[in-house]
Parts: sequence; structure tokens; C-alpha cells
Amino acid sequence: MESDVYNLRRLEILRELKHRGTLAAVASAMSYSPSAVSQQLTLLESEVGAPLLEREGRGVRLTPQADILVARTEKALRELERAETEIAASLQEVSGTIRVAAFQTAMLALLPAALTWLRERHPRMRVEATQAEPDTSLPGLLTRDFDLVIDEAFPGQARPARAAEYEHHLLFEDAMRLATPAPVASLADLAELPWVMEPADTPARAWATAVCHAAGFEPDVAYVSADMLVHVRLVEQGHAVAFLPDMLRFDRAPGLVLDGSAGHTRTVLATVRTGAGEHPRIQAFLTAIRQPF
Repeated sequence: MESDVYNLRRLEILRELKHRGTLAAVASAMSYSPSAVSQQLTLLESEVGAPLLEREGRGVRLTPQADILVARTEKALRELERAETEIAASLQEVSGTIRVAAFQTAMLALLPAALTWLRERHPRMRVEATQAEPDTSLPGLLTRDFDLVIDEAFPGQARPARAAEYEHHLLFEDAMRLATPAPVASLADLAELPWVMEPADTPARAWATAVCHAAGFEPDVAYVSADMLVHVRLVEQGHAVAFLPDMLRFDRAPGLVLDGSAGHTRTVLATVRTGAGEHPRIQAFLTAIRQPF
């Protein structure tokens, strides 16, 4: 067996292919050309002495032997991440870059205050933030596109697959209030009115629809937007009703009647890779994001 059978960079390329699915996606993520990715995987196959890829239509899939290598690579990367955590903890100052993804209301309500707090206390720490919904940003933790994702969980909604690979840190419970242009006696009174909701196949939409079903009606979703500020404007102008989160303090908006008597909440979380939560940068960011806003 050659001494470089377990060349970590080549194993990382194979791991990226497992997560991203195509050679082109791996090349883009790792700043390689597709031909360079293919060449590195061919070298790895030669070193291992077993086929790692099989043709599947126009693409490729990993062989059982490749899956074994990827599983071991995941463990090796976790150990390296622990070593990085220990080294960072041994230093006097928190520094370096943390890559964060957050959904829209978190970007608006939480991130600016957190950045101010970090700038004052950890000036050598850099935050790179991307607005993205959890269904797209959580897989980015496993591909190491992000180090931390601000996530949300609604009652009755299943958590994402591969839950053992994620570590969740509770931030707070966020009330979800019924928003109407005028007071109503109950949710059922809105059965004939148009609603604005988030896009289909999102946890927020599934939760809001389930709440309406529990009240005995199918909501008339006339307007669809992932932007909560659009929801506010439509309710203010009397065109729709909606569920709005407390996080953005919509009680300050004129023309809204907010009713939280039903006690609906969502849970706001910070999610990281399993074992990464003790890294000083992540600890600093968690402290910052929990500051009152």
C-alpha cells in the first residue's frame, strides 16, 4: 500500500462529491477545474486499489468502498476540527473568520446587534453572513460552506435528516402572532379572507397551514412571499392576514392588529456541526447573538 493512500485532500474531494453530487459542483466549491477533480479521484482510486465511482446516467455515484472512505474522512475531519478548537482555546484572543447563514428575520433583527457586540469585544474576529433559509443552509454545514446556521423549528415539524451530525443551541422562543388589519374574535373568523404565507414546502408554511386546519378551514393563500416585510405591508393595507414573528417587533407597525392569545411559538436555534460548539469563535458568536436586540 502506498504511503499516500489516505491523502487527505483527495479524500476531501471524494467527500465533497458525496455531499454535492456532481463533479462540476465539487470543482466550483473547491476552486478546481472539473478535469482536476476527475484526475485527483482517478489517483485516489489507483492508490486505494478499488473502484470508487460508478456511472449512473450522465453522472456518477460512489461505490461501497468509497462510502467507507467518506465515513472515515468525516471522522478525521471532526478530529481535526477538535484540534483546531483546542488550539484556538489556548490563544489569548478570539480571531479568524466564522461563516454564518441566517433566515431573513434573523438577519434583520439579530445580526446587526451581534456584529456591533463582536466588533467591540473581538475586533480580530470576522463574520461572513449569508441570508439563506435553513433547508438550504443546513446542508452547507456538512459541506463546510458555513460554520453556524441560525435555524428555526416549528411545533409538529420534523427536524432535518442526518440529525446526529448537527448540534443545536437554543437561542429563544419567538411568538408567532396572528396579524390582521382589524380585530377578530377567533382564527376561524378568517376562513374566508385571503392569506399571505411563505412558499410551499417550507416549515413555516406547513406549520401555518396546519394551524388553520386545526381551526377547521383551508386557508386561501392568495399571496406567497418569503419576505416578512411583504407580509406586513399586505396586512397593513388590508389585503391579507398572516402569522408574523415577534422577532421583528411588528407591534411598532401602524395598521396591524396582533393577537398572540393562542400561544403559538417557533424555536430559534443556532446549529453547528456536531462537536464544533466549543470553538471560541462559535462561543463568541453565540454570546453575541443572545444579546438583547
